[in-house]
Amino acid sequence: MGEPVILALDAGTSSVRAIAFDRAGRAVARQQEEVASRYPRPGWVEQDPEEIWEKQRRVARAVCESVGEVAAIGITNQRETTVVWNRLTGKPVYNAIVWQDRRTADTCAHLLSEGWEETVRGKTGLVLDPYFSATKLGWILDNVPGARAAAERGELVFGTVDTFLAWRLTGGRVHATDPSNASRTLLFNIHTVRWDDDLLRALRIPPTMLPEVRETSQIYGQTDEAVLGAPHPIAALVGDQQAATFGQACFAPGNVKNTYGTGNFLLMNTGSVPCDSRHGLLTTVAWSLGGKVTYALEGSIFVTGAAVQWLRDELGLITDAAEIETLALTVPDNGGVYFVPAFAGLGAPYWDPGARGLIIGLTRGSSRAHIARAVLEAVAYQSDDVLRAMRDDSGLGVDQMRVDGGMAVNDLLLQFQADIAGVSVQRPRVIETTAAGAAYLAGLAVGYWESAEEIAGIWQVDHSLEPRMPQEERVHVRRAWERAVERAGRWASPSE
Repeated sequence: MGEPVILALDAGTSSVRAIAFDRAGRAVARQQEEVASRYPRPGWVEQDPEEIWEKQRRVARAVCESVGEVAAIGITNQRETTVVWNRLTGKPVYNAIVWQDRRTADTCAHLLSEGWEETVRGKTGLVLDPYFSATKLGWILDNVPGARAAAERGELVFGTVDTFLAWRLTGGRVHATDPSNASRTLLFNIHTVRWDDDLLRALRIPPTMLPEVRETSQIYGQTDEAVLGAPHPIAALVGDQQAATFGQACFAPGNVKNTYGTGNFLLMNTGSVPCDSRHGLLTTVAWSLGGKVTYALEGSIFVTGAAVQWLRDELGLITDAAEIETLALTVPDNGGVYFVPAFAGLGAPYWDPGARGLIIGLTRGSSRAHIARAVLEAVAYQSDDVLRAMRDDSGLGVDQMRVDGGMAVNDLLLQFQADIAGVSVQRPRVIETTAAGAAYLAGLAVGYWESAEEIAGIWQVDHSLEPRMPQEERVHVRRAWERAVERAGRWASPSE
C-alpha cells in the first residue's frame, strides 16, 4: 500500500468528483460522474439529492479502493443549493433547489419593500436575492405539504450540499457546516459568526433545522464503515469558491484568485475584518482556521465562458470552444471591435439589469476573428472591472492574480488580462484548485500538512504572464470599453 493521501470530495453543480492528493499536492487518483439538473418551470432549477449522494458515494469509494490509507476527507460543494430532509429517516422531503433557481424572486422583492435590505447587508454581507439559501428553504417549508409543521416539531433539518453529504457519510451522526457555507444562506451573521435570530424570525425559519457551525478545518466525525469500506475522518467542509481561493494559496490580504468558467468568480482575501463594498460586491467568510476567521470580497461575472459557447452554438463562428484562441490570434488586435456580453444584464460594478449584449465598432473590414478577439477581451475587461472595485473597496494593493478554470488554458486571454489589469497573471501547476483547497484544509486538521506556509510552498506557478501593454494604450482601450458598456446600458426593462 502507498503513502497516506487526503481525499477531496468536490460536489459541483454539473458533476461530483473524488480526488486523492499526496503530500506534494499532486492528484494521484480521481473519479467523476455527471449530475443531472431539472427545470420543472421557467426559472426553476432542481437536482435529486439521492442522485448527488449516490454518485458522490460511488466515486469516493472507487478512489478509496484504489489508494492506500485515507488520512482525512475534505468536502467542497456548490454553494447556496438547499436540501431539507427528515431527521430520523434521512430522506429528503423535496428536490435540492439549486443556487441558480429564481423561484423566490417575489419573496425577495417583498422583503425589500419591507425595508430589510440594509439589515441583511449589514449582518450577512449579501444582497437580498433568490441566489442564496434562506428563501429557497422557506419555499420548501411553505409549499411541500406538511413540511412547515414537521419542521416546527423538530422533525426536519436543513443543509447545503456539504451538510447533506456529511450527514450521509456519517450515518446521520453529524449535522454541521462551516462559516464559508453558512455565510451564503442569508441567515448567518458574519460579524458574530453565528446564526442570526432576527433573520431567522424575518424569514420564518425554525432554528432547530440549522446545522451546527464549526471551523472550516477540523475533525467533524468519522465516516460510517459501511459507506466507504472503512472509517475515515471528515476534516473540512468549505464552499467551492472559497476552497479554490485556499487551493491557490491566497493567504494574505490583497491576494486574488479568478476562476474562469461559464461565468467568472473573483475572490480577494481581505484579512480578519469584513470589508463593506460600495460597488455591490459580496462580503463573505473565506474560511475559519485555527480560531481565526478570514474574510473575502467576492465579485461574480454573469457571462464569460458562456459568451464563447454563444459564438459556437448560436453564431457558428467556431466549432469547438478551444478554437477561439487560434481564430483570435489570426489578427493582431480587435480592429476596434468591442463586445459587451450583457445577455442577462450587467452585474458588479454596474448593476444594470436592463443592459443587453452589444457588438460595436464594426466596419466593412471587421472579421469573425475580430469578433472572437473582442469576446475574449470582454472576459478580461469584466474581470478588471471587478478587480478595480475590490481595490477601491478594500484599499489593498494587488500585483498578481491567480487564475484557474476552463478558460485559464487560453494564453491569449491571460496575456490580455495581465495587460489590461496591470498585474502578473499566474496559472498554477495543480489546476484542480477547488479540490486541492478542500484537501489542504482537511490535511491541516489532521497534521498531514503542518501549516499554511507549508501549503504555500507546495503551490507552484505553471505559467506567469506579465503586463506589457503601454500605459497610454491601456488607458485608451479601457475608455473604449467603458463607452461600449455605457451604450449597452439601460436598453431593456429589467423584467424583459
